Amino acid sequence: MKSALKSGLLALAAAALPAVASAHPAIGEAAGFSHGFAHPISGLDHILAMVMVGVFAFQLGGRATWLVPATFVLVMALGGALGAAGINVPFVETGIALSVVVLGAAIALNVKAPLAAALGTVGLFALFHGHAHGAEMPENAAGAAYAAGFMIATTLLHVAGLALGYIVGRAGERQGVFVTRAAGSIAAISGVGILAGLI
Repeated sequence: MKSALKSGLLALAAAALPAVASAHPAIGEAAGFSHGFAHPISGLDHILAMVMVGVFAFQLGGRATWLVPATFVLVMALGGALGAAGINVPFVETGIALSVVVLGAAIALNVKAPLAAALGTVGLFALFHGHAHGAEMPENAAGAAYAAGFMIATTLLHVAGLALGYIVGRAGERQGVFVTRAAGSIAAISGVGILAGLI
């Protein structure tokens, strides 16, 4: 059990490592990529939501394992384009906080949502996350490089969530379910804290 948890934490740390390499000052394409890559890992709300998407996808299983994260990344890119273009999307910060609450609760309650419902839900939340990334793009950043950065960072966090689900699942069915549901509960509670402005 301890080794499974340790491995899960190592997977999360490995996903965050490239941020250290991209922290140096840069201009043009490099600045765009490094800023884009750093944005999803700069806030607890983004990190929790991205990892929970991966865990949720693993929990659903089957085609959802790749369709849920892929949908999130693609719709997030659309949201990013809207944000960069200055097109308003209402309740972005609320939507981001709610994504942590809803995804965490779905994992905690082991919700086996139909694929269409799961894709629609993560797609909606992805729009909010993407808009936040796009709206906060630095003026000197290259747009395509910035988008590539936040899409790659998001994908890595999704992979970390999938890996966490897989590793915890290997600890044994009973223990794995307990740890997964506990992680979802912690995320949901954290989301409530973010929503209330306490975190």
